[in-house]
Amino acid sequence: MEEDYQMIDEDVVDTTEVNGNNGTVDPSVITLDGSVQSGLPIRKEPPLAFNQPPLVHPPQQMSYEILGKDLTADYGGFASSSSSAEHYAQEDELMDVEDSSSPPARAPSPYVEIIKQEPRFPPLPYASGKTGLVYDAQMRFHVEPPNAYLPEDIHPEDPRRIWAIFDEIRKAGLVQGPEEDEDAKDYQCCRISARHATRPEICLIHTEDHYNFIKKLQDYDQKTLSELAGERDSIYFHHYTFNAATLAAGGAIEACRAVVMGSVRNAIAIIRPPGHHAESDAPSGFCIFNNVPIATEVCRTQFQNTCRKVLILDWDVHHGNGIQHAFYDNPNVLYVSLHVYKDATFYPNSTDADHLHCGEGPGLGKNVNIPWKDHGMGDGDYIHAFTEVIMPIAQEFDPDLVIISAGFDAADGDMLGGCHVSPAGYAHMTHMLMRLAGGKVVVCLEGGYNLRSIAKSALAVTKTLMMEPPERLEDSEVSSKGAEVVQMVKREQRKYWKCLYPKAADLIPGATHRLHDVLRNWQSGVLRQEYNMTDLLIKKRFISASFEDQVLATPYFMDAHPLLVIFHDPPDVTHIPNATSGKLEIHNTWVTDITKTYIDWAVKNGFQVIDVNIPKYVTKQEDDGQYVEVDDHDTRASQSRELATYIWENYIEPHNATQVFFMGIGAAYTALVDLLGATESCTEPDSIVKYMIAFVSESGVQSIKRATDDNIGNWYFNHSLIFVAENHHVWAPERTRRLRRKYGQLRKSSSTHLEQMLLIHRKQVTDLLLAEKEAWEETSDDSRGVEEYQYTRSPPRPRSTITPNAQQESKTSREMSASAPLKSPPLRSPQMPPLGLFTVSHSRSPDKRGY
Repeated sequence: MEEDYQMIDEDVVDTTEVNGNNGTVDPSVITLDGSVQSGLPIRKEPPLAFNQPPLVHPPQQMSYEILGKDLTADYGGFASSSSSAEHYAQEDELMDVEDSSSPPARAPSPYVEIIKQEPRFPPLPYASGKTGLVYDAQMRFHVEPPNAYLPEDIHPEDPRRIWAIFDEIRKAGLVQGPEEDEDAKDYQCCRISARHATRPEICLIHTEDHYNFIKKLQDYDQKTLSELAGERDSIYFHHYTFNAATLAAGGAIEACRAVVMGSVRNAIAIIRPPGHHAESDAPSGFCIFNNVPIATEVCRTQFQNTCRKVLILDWDVHHGNGIQHAFYDNPNVLYVSLHVYKDATFYPNSTDADHLHCGEGPGLGKNVNIPWKDHGMGDGDYIHAFTEVIMPIAQEFDPDLVIISAGFDAADGDMLGGCHVSPAGYAHMTHMLMRLAGGKVVVCLEGGYNLRSIAKSALAVTKTLMMEPPERLEDSEVSSKGAEVVQMVKREQRKYWKCLYPKAADLIPGATHRLHDVLRNWQSGVLRQEYNMTDLLIKKRFISASFEDQVLATPYFMDAHPLLVIFHDPPDVTHIPNATSGKLEIHNTWVTDITKTYIDWAVKNGFQVIDVNIPKYVTKQEDDGQYVEVDDHDTRASQSRELATYIWENYIEPHNATQVFFMGIGAAYTALVDLLGATESCTEPDSIVKYMIAFVSESGVQSIKRATDDNIGNWYFNHSLIFVAENHHVWAPERTRRLRRKYGQLRKSSSTHLEQMLLIHRKQVTDLLLAEKEAWEETSDDSRGVEEYQYTRSPPRPRSTITPNAQQESKTSREMSASAPLKSPPLRSPQMPPLGLFTVSHSRSPDKRGY
């Protein structure tokens, strides 16, 4: 290892970009009114262990080509760097000496550009403090090799990222540029000199082998660098990679140290390459050294009394796997990450990013992942996560320092992130974090690849650090996916934090039942009692046994009556929670079952009914009483399609219904659309299927598809009525394409909730059903006899085999049957095979399979 360099007066190195004409002074000798204490030396420091400022000689005649531009002049070069031959020789000599890892006797002060002017409010040192800013042009010389890209194919981790941010802040008048000669204004950021992190500092997080590997990159030719990068995960190497990476880590360290010591109120470090994907032993994801963890451990080591607990908030759109792994068992570092997860299919493609990874050992509970299930998250989702999870946990943790791993790739306009966080959204998140740790907040740049988006976002964050109130949010609506993820995280994290409610209930095994099973039992019991409905046997492979209790039918559904087939999601439950405990109380809970009102109407108007409940979750035999997600969408959809086909082939098509009306409520309606598309007998000219009626709120609008029939969309449009919620995306103003007929006849509802939609459009639906029924009655041939019924349809199954308690049929059912417009054809012979186990030969379906 190299020996720690003992800094003396002559060795102080100025920043590569001087802040106006102001000198560099030790902030510890600055009085409150801005004057320098007399008799004290300027720019003098005691010996350092962790803060050696390496004397790096600039590369000679370096030229980098991006988009045909010579970056040597554009990026500023190294004109103001120290360049004496004595320094070069001394540096080369130091490289061969082993570093000392002993901690410093006293935490030294960083060299900060201080504006020597009286504070505006002497009694308010915090409000009078300034915001520090770290930026150094040398970090821009870590670039992708010129032969590795086409002119139009620039690597996302572009050197211009930090220049775009710095230039945006400079143009806003908040910081002095290197070319400006006048003195810095009192309201501008003060510049904090970036320096190269030392080996002992970097090895607080990384292994010696990793440090040595990155350092040795300076010695390889470009071909070898490209080969080494190709063997690793999403990275590129350059001769200047080591210098830029150590400078980025050192810039993060100096920003954090300045804030911890009170030299500045808060700070922003505009640094690259980024760091949060870098593991202890490997670079990855554009990251070389993990800047924020390095700065965290340096501060916790040097300021053990004033910087014991650190909160790292990572709002980069990618999960910071390197930070999580660095502190996974550390009780004094709280890591919180908001990121797109997509079931581990989004970079870094690791299940470590899910909400169940909460730390281990003494660090259990100190890791909080908020994994978005998809792209498209906006300000409302992020602010909701802050108010519901992040801020309560952070306030309970009570950190001494807050470091933001500020990737701006969740910003609106970033194609890699695909999210929609606005500059105002970033400002509001920063503003909330400034309430912690006495306002000691450091913002360190991570990702962000749209130059315009990151510049605007970083400017908004900088203004907030400088005490400017955030702008108003244009859209603070929380998406359903965002709210679901936040609740999921709360349920997991409430085990470790007192501030998160409601707490998990203690359930007694074997003595509890999931309410959705209880509700279906109640619902089916009511239908049996009022209308003598009975369970239909569902016996087929690949259909869950739980569906056997979900299908009910009125007694004469096989006879010559119009038939209403309803596929619906389980009924909703509404409750008013207890104000103090948040518990669900039975006397303040209501079941909303609008579907039953349609069954009531249908029975009273001579319709037979098949009621199909599609459960969102199939209860397992051993229920552990924990929160469960709804069953997988694809599995549930596949089961529903199989069930719809089974009911059609065994209980509808072979029998004597005069007309069939399908009604789908919620996501369950997609099974009926798939049935119509897959079954030709449903859509033939003489088909008994007359209409498809559906109510769609949160689920997608399903199109009908049939590979052998290009005109299926026209049939579906003429035989459908699809009510779609007012706020559904199909009505979005930005939608440019006209809705095609294959989606059915869509009607925009005036409501957004299924229950309200069912009530609002009930008369419209019932009028349509009555009109279709009356039209059939007027056009039907009364002379058609029983023989024709027997020829065109299979005779009905005897009631004794489908309804075991036929002798106990209710009076209501008998009256309903008597009021039917048609006479039932003769019953089938009791000797016929049991229903569902025979083969049907039908004029509309000659290739019928047997069950």
